[in-house]
Amino acid sequence: MAYEVVMPKAGMAMEFGTIIKWLKNVGDKVEYGEPLLEIETDKTSMQVEAMNDGYLMSKLYDEGDEVPVVTTIGYIGQLGEKLPEGNDNVHDSKNLKEKESCDNCVDDRSESAKNEYDVVVVGGGPAGYISAIACARRGMHVAIVEKDSLGGTCLNRGCIPTKTYLKTAELIHGIYNVGQRGINIHEPSFDIDMKTVVAEKEKVVAQLVNGIKGLMRSNGIDVYSGEGKIYSDKTVRVNDDTILSADNVIFAGGSQASVIPIPGIDHKAVMLSDGILELTSLPESLVVIGGGVIGVEMASAFNAFGSKVTVIEMMDRLVPAVDAEISECLKKELTAQGIDIMTGIKIEKIEDHDGKAVICTDSGKKIESDKVLLSIGRKPDLSGLGNVDVNIDSQGRVLVDDHMRTNISWLYAPGDINGRVMLAHAAFSMAEVAAANCAGEEVRFKDAYVPSCIYTILEIGCIGKKEEELEHSDISIGRFAFGNNGRALASGEGKGFVKVITDKKTGEIYGVHIIGPNATEIINEASALMTMEITAYEVPSIVHGHPTYSEALMEAISDSVGASYHSPPKKKS
Repeated sequence: MAYEVVMPKAGMAMEFGTIIKWLKNVGDKVEYGEPLLEIETDKTSMQVEAMNDGYLMSKLYDEGDEVPVVTTIGYIGQLGEKLPEGNDNVHDSKNLKEKESCDNCVDDRSESAKNEYDVVVVGGGPAGYISAIACARRGMHVAIVEKDSLGGTCLNRGCIPTKTYLKTAELIHGIYNVGQRGINIHEPSFDIDMKTVVAEKEKVVAQLVNGIKGLMRSNGIDVYSGEGKIYSDKTVRVNDDTILSADNVIFAGGSQASVIPIPGIDHKAVMLSDGILELTSLPESLVVIGGGVIGVEMASAFNAFGSKVTVIEMMDRLVPAVDAEISECLKKELTAQGIDIMTGIKIEKIEDHDGKAVICTDSGKKIESDKVLLSIGRKPDLSGLGNVDVNIDSQGRVLVDDHMRTNISWLYAPGDINGRVMLAHAAFSMAEVAAANCAGEEVRFKDAYVPSCIYTILEIGCIGKKEEELEHSDISIGRFAFGNNGRALASGEGKGFVKVITDKKTGEIYGVHIIGPNATEIINEASALMTMEITAYEVPSIVHGHPTYSEALMEAISDSVGASYHSPPKKKS
């Protein structure tokens, strides 16, 4: 099959890119990662790389053309392959700005248009696109409506972009620690080129967005680009001029960043998480308001890049949702990395001083900073609701049952929009549940064993109950330090630990809490064990590869029942 080359979205505000130069001619052989062409945006110039091996089969736009983002600009395939019909010539670019920027969109904008579907999905994020695929694979005729880019916040402005930044931070930490391994770097110093950091992030995002677009095509899903609103007559109106009707509607509107109403919050130096991912120059100083997941991850990244970072959290500890011991360990580690942590502090106002923001706290302390990241959580995005009378709670969350069904029988709401578990992987699961019930099946969402992951250095992975939630239960605590794990020590990653909470009598695993190397990977094994209801007494018989990081989980679980050979024997009670 022929693969598309698309105009990347090199920045959230970018709408068009100009083709400066094609680096390959039609018929030339290309390899994955090889530069194909150069483009220019209002912010930067960059190369577009091939995402597949093959031959350049077609160039749909010429040098000098201004092209909407995520528009197909060429095809890569194998010799002898046929292109999709109508894609073998270079396009006239005079009217490009009138074209839709989504190459898989249904281009029917007549006011009287009314399209019939089994299911219409509003929102193309994790809950939305998985819902659409799951419905389509059950034989339903499906449309999806997305006002921005497929993939939603997670892919475009959240999970994936932040992980590219944190990988860069991890590499920087590694550079500083190579001396202990006999690698001598004299006078190590480096500069962070934020334009390149942003471009790498956008390349990763573009590849994943293209993958989702391909999934929409291969599953026969119609994609509408625009703002969709749901109405009580079981219709979705796209940009107020296209009407889609459906037997069922799945509202997967996702979430948006919360904002606190304090004086000065509109200061030009204050950014939300979207904005910080667009910075093309490194701020000398950065204040992060909010010590939740996004806050500590961005603090970790920009501290490694070289910014002076301060985190201010209103609660008495960082990431209040995690186990208290894990939170305390994280605070010590981030402090050791040079990040100033202030907990139990409220922001009263933000003042201006020569263009910089001055954070005024209730303790009387003032902190001046070049940039401020406001990261106090997210709230459901209800902009997709028209006149449909759906039940919403006081925090703006759409109320659903375990089938993901709202109070309206034909309307489902999986993902962040219902606020139950605001994580992308939970949204995937909720989406599958919503689709199954649209098809007449009886499936319930189970949120007992959904892991939480934090990608700081050290990583955190948690699932199930915290110790403070079980203080009156007959429990046993098992622990194992990564400092006693062979793989971790050999890799110079001996910080952190695994903490496991089990029922003292039955061995049921109530909770697993990890801070340390690969915690976000290891927690998936804990999820599998708990979902399959495997007890702590059975885990020691599961053979783990050695030496591996995941042995630390096995040892901690075994320790909870006194069966770890690498831990001191437990005292009999």
